[in-house]
Amino acid sequence: MANSTALLLLSLALCFLPSLAQFSFGQQGSGQPLLTQRRLGYRSQCQLERLAALEPTRRVPSEAGFTEYFDQFHEQLQCAGVVAYRRTVQPRGLVLPYYSNAPKLVYIVQGRGISGTVIPGCPESFQSLRQSFEQQWEEEVDSQSQRFRDEHQRVQFFREGDVLAYPAGVANWVYNNGEVPIIAIAVVDTSSNANQLDRQHRQFLLAGRERQLQEQSAQEAEERFQQQKGNNLLSGFEVELLAEAMGVDKEVVRKIQNLNDDRGDIVRVERGLQMLEPQRRAAEQEAREQEREEREETQERRGSSSCERNGLEETYCTLKNRLNIANPTLADYYNPRAGRLTSLNIQKLPILRFIQLSAERGVLRRNAIQPPHWNINAHSVMYVVRGSGRVQVVGHRGRTVFDGELRQGQLLVIPQQHIVVKKAESEQFEWISFKTNENALASHVVGKASLLRGIPVEVLMNSYRISREEARRLKFNRGNEIAIFSPRQEKGRVD
Repeated sequence: MANSTALLLLSLALCFLPSLAQFSFGQQGSGQPLLTQRRLGYRSQCQLERLAALEPTRRVPSEAGFTEYFDQFHEQLQCAGVVAYRRTVQPRGLVLPYYSNAPKLVYIVQGRGISGTVIPGCPESFQSLRQSFEQQWEEEVDSQSQRFRDEHQRVQFFREGDVLAYPAGVANWVYNNGEVPIIAIAVVDTSSNANQLDRQHRQFLLAGRERQLQEQSAQEAEERFQQQKGNNLLSGFEVELLAEAMGVDKEVVRKIQNLNDDRGDIVRVERGLQMLEPQRRAAEQEAREQEREEREETQERRGSSSCERNGLEETYCTLKNRLNIANPTLADYYNPRAGRLTSLNIQKLPILRFIQLSAERGVLRRNAIQPPHWNINAHSVMYVVRGSGRVQVVGHRGRTVFDGELRQGQLLVIPQQHIVVKKAESEQFEWISFKTNENALASHVVGKASLLRGIPVEVLMNSYRISREEARRLKFNRGNEIAIFSPRQEKGRVD
């Protein structure tokens, strides 16, 4: 009898185990609005009296570009549990292979290029042909030689307006094959469960040698963060042991370790990456096809994502990690007189399930307004891409924590539940917001589908001590506008 009872209990436990696993990993990872995978207490407490517009404080130069870091010890970034940096890559610049200790989202502010990721377990199913004249001539002379095919994991072309997602610990590299510098803003979620080291952002170089930081801030915390030149990971191994492991001679290993290389982690490729050039036309065609597919997906994304439909069958190898959110046809909210808003979440890019971040791109015309709203389940890291605008943020107990201008290149953290309003002061005010939830939700105060629309008129009358007519105007004066409001004409204005 006891054995039968034990077997029954074991059977029940095994039956419930998949459901519990789905609740712990599936529901939270799939972006249920009010749930999160983040460990309680891992983020700093957000007791912020005032917010400030942030600019980079440290600059790391390289041969073919530079990286500018925002102060990761600033209380705003500590509150959000993220690190932010801006990277500039000159034409023919190659960001050497590396990986990070935490997942990140990267937004391409300017330029175009090639990105490659190397994911463990995924096949090297893509090939590049050596195309140089000398190589072809040698192959024609030697009839026994065959044309060399370099097998590698997939590379993809990106352009301005793209968002790229990189999981923690996944090696990646970037090359600028364009004619203008690539400028990219990145947010790294150092408080993610995927990072089990510490809260600092750590970049693990697989090639090259990082130059010393150029200090631009006298803050004591930043001085503590200063480090000497960082070598790549392979430089720490003994030459003989590494040569044996790799199957190459010691001289090759010494070159790999790059102990005397002072180019930094962004190097110049003098003749360009010729092996990848033949893929450009095919990649451009692929980009056009992808843009068409994105429009179709936007029109019919009412269903669940492919990642949610297929469960564990959908792996890193088949998930795309790039999506363009600058295309006006993909906007979630569009007002021809005001601007547009485009969100990026797991419904549009399922790999965000593993990144646990999302993004939103906003464009406002002069004097247009994004009305008061708050993020229900995420902090927001707002970076101004172009132009300038006035931003007000109000926190607990109606305390104004920020009231000022944000201009191009500045960053502002808007904590969860804080209400924010934005108004464009330039001809076009454009920003990208990174949010600390893969399915971030916002609640608007006014407009269609807003807080005021959802409250009965009599409740508004008694809440604000206003007349019925005033309550009706308050509730309906913005008509069917939602999320983006056109400027109101000022009566009697004299220019």
